[in-house]
Amino acid sequence: MKKVNRRLRVIENRPLSPEVFLLTLGSEQPLPEIKPGQFANFLVENTNDVFLRRPFSIHDVDFSHNFIKFFIQKVGKGTEQLSKLKSGDTVDVLFPLGNGFTVHCGFDTSTSSVSGNRNAVVEPVETPATLLVGGGCGIAPLLYLAKILNQNGIQPTILIGGRSKKNIFRVEEYVKYGNVLLITEDGSLGEKGLITEHSIFNQQKFDQIYCCGPEAMMKAVGRLAMRKNTPCQISLENTMACGIGACLCCVTKTVDGHVCVCTEGPVFDLTKLKIEN
Repeated sequence: MKKVNRRLRVIENRPLSPEVFLLTLGSEQPLPEIKPGQFANFLVENTNDVFLRRPFSIHDVDFSHNFIKFFIQKVGKGTEQLSKLKSGDTVDVLFPLGNGFTVHCGFDTSTSSVSGNRNAVVEPVETPATLLVGGGCGIAPLLYLAKILNQNGIQPTILIGGRSKKNIFRVEEYVKYGNVLLITEDGSLGEKGLITEHSIFNQQKFDQIYCCGPEAMMKAVGRLAMRKNTPCQISLENTMACGIGACLCCVTKTVDGHVCVCTEGPVFDLTKLKIEN
């Protein structure tokens, strides 16, 4: 898949909370093919102490306007600098990187729109019950995934969890593409408890699970999927400075040995990861 290095223009930088912002970037050239689950690497400029690029999941794509959206949490100097970008500023971005989600939607994926081919015509075979699980800022890659699934005739169930209602964002966007369920650890929004304690896991059997979030949450979802014998894909959130497998910042251990998450992932099939049942 083609990778490009472009200066993208800031269309909007909208704070969603003191710690989270939604960054919309525009490209003067048509966007390349982008799969849900892929990411982009940002060069952080105008600073003397941030040297490595910062990776961010692609949150949403608007091919008609050549816009890409990123859902970003401020966690350090790099993201703090990016949060100060203003409309009209430009930023150096390398994208799309990595391997995204493999979409099992009951279609012939060689001709479907799962890879951004918006003009394809497909015939449905069967609609699988699909669950998207996102914890905290792990919701970032799931909006574009939900959109692509929806375009292919699937209305997924989307389970979003957080510590409290202050950690739940963009629900109004996710409900456009699926049935949204919420859970918070303090019970301030939706059901109360950890994300794997949501009642949906006992109420419905799913044919496919997609998951992204904190490591402990993803391992818990993975163990639950293994017990239920449900196929599951997990998007890892490792540090991926170069995005091309050169810096070795993101090496992780899999059943096939140590691999670079930025090139072999960030999305992995659960069977490839070392998660004990």
